[in-house]
Amino acid sequence: MSNGEDIITGWFARQRNLPACDFPIGIGDDMAEIRLADSRKGCCAGVSVLITTDMLLDGVHFDLKTATLEQVGYKAMAASLSDCAAMATIPVAAVVSVGLPISFGQAQLKELHSGIIAACDKFNCPLIGGDITKWADASKFAINVAMLSRPAGNPPVRRNGAKVGDAICVTGSLGGALLGKHLNFVPRVKEALKITSLVKLNSMMDISDGLTSDLNRICSQSRVGAIIDANSIPISPDVKTTPDPFFAALNDGEDFELLFTLAEDNCGRLLKQWNDSVPITRIGTVTDTGKMQIKMPDGKITDLKPSGYDHLK
Repeated sequence: MSNGEDIITGWFARQRNLPACDFPIGIGDDMAEIRLADSRKGCCAGVSVLITTDMLLDGVHFDLKTATLEQVGYKAMAASLSDCAAMATIPVAAVVSVGLPISFGQAQLKELHSGIIAACDKFNCPLIGGDITKWADASKFAINVAMLSRPAGNPPVRRNGAKVGDAICVTGSLGGALLGKHLNFVPRVKEALKITSLVKLNSMMDISDGLTSDLNRICSQSRVGAIIDANSIPISPDVKTTPDPFFAALNDGEDFELLFTLAEDNCGRLLKQWNDSVPITRIGTVTDTGKMQIKMPDGKITDLKPSGYDHLK
């Protein structure tokens, strides 16, 4: 089952048949990959660079009535850094564009910049440029980050490689982003690079729209199904006092944790070796059913509908 955003991005991808030699990864992953030609050796011998872009809007991704501009700058940069983590690549540089309310000036831009740099400095990713524009309306604010990264010695991990029998894992805990996590999360760049240095992953992405929606993307692109264990979902402590913590963990989104699949033996090896402060939890198994399912605490298995955030709902 695809949401509105996935349907239109799939349509976009079908409008141009990009040569795989020049563009090994196109529309549909967390980042696109461009192979830069070596004129001496031909196009396929060049180095690769990956690129992503994310636009955040006031009233959707943050609320300037409660969030500071420093927090907004941090979140905008961290969200794009999370895309690098999603494919286990190394951040290289970023540019930032802003659409400002007409009342904003240098003081507000400096506060925004401090948050951007705070995120950049965590991962040695310089801010190298951007663009400043203003709305003719005092109430609108938008910020867009374009991020470049490079492979880390292994091929970038894509969404479409999940295999039947794979273990499904997540980092950290899920749910409760709007309680504050969505403004101060740490992108799992270091964890992604550490994981892929230990074992081979078959698929991965970051959880931005909710576990159910993002797992559905891996299943759809890999042409597989999945069954997850309700008892295994790592629920964030922050959300356990809310009316429905389990639903929040499945669907809140903006966790910016890693969701990945890997062969059963590699999963066992990873969990045995993993000694990081950020935990890894196995939550399920990739199946051949072509649909998502969940095993509830009472043992009953039911279909699982993707119910996370949809930009075109």
